[in-house]
Amino acid sequence: MTESYQVHVRIDAPFRKRIAEDWLRLIAGHVLAAEGVTSAEIGIVIAGDRALQTLNRDYRGEDAPTDVLSFALTENAQDFVLPPDGVSRLGEVVISFPTARRQAEQAGRPIEQEVAHLLIHGILHLLGYDHAQKEEERAMRAREEALLAALG
Repeated sequence: MTESYQVHVRIDAPFRKRIAEDWLRLIAGHVLAAEGVTSAEIGIVIAGDRALQTLNRDYRGEDAPTDVLSFALTENAQDFVLPPDGVSRLGEVVISFPTARRQAEQAGRPIEQEVAHLLIHGILHLLGYDHAQKEEERAMRAREEALLAALG
């Protein structure tokens, strides 16, 4: 069976020359395929700290910038029925490029690796992974590492 993914990418102006849309789509497709998803639509946004702080405050009640937020369209919808076209509309992942850059510098790794990790983390949240409990966190982190390693 062939995969069919619709990956919508928006990169805010200050970061457009720093990251490629096609590369983000490639990572998203890799994660979705590895997770057995055959048809899905997701959004990816690369923004600044201010945008992430606003979203974090408005949707999570935390008035501070963060590195990545995921907004699942089907969260808590256990009996969700796929639309007639069969495409799972998963939601959106929003990444702060400045925070990713700072984290990459602190860890001594390339910004691309940090953004890839944040995108994988965000997509796994859209697919139902969580890290609220220790066991969930271990499972999610192991899956993130495996997906990153498979990317090379």
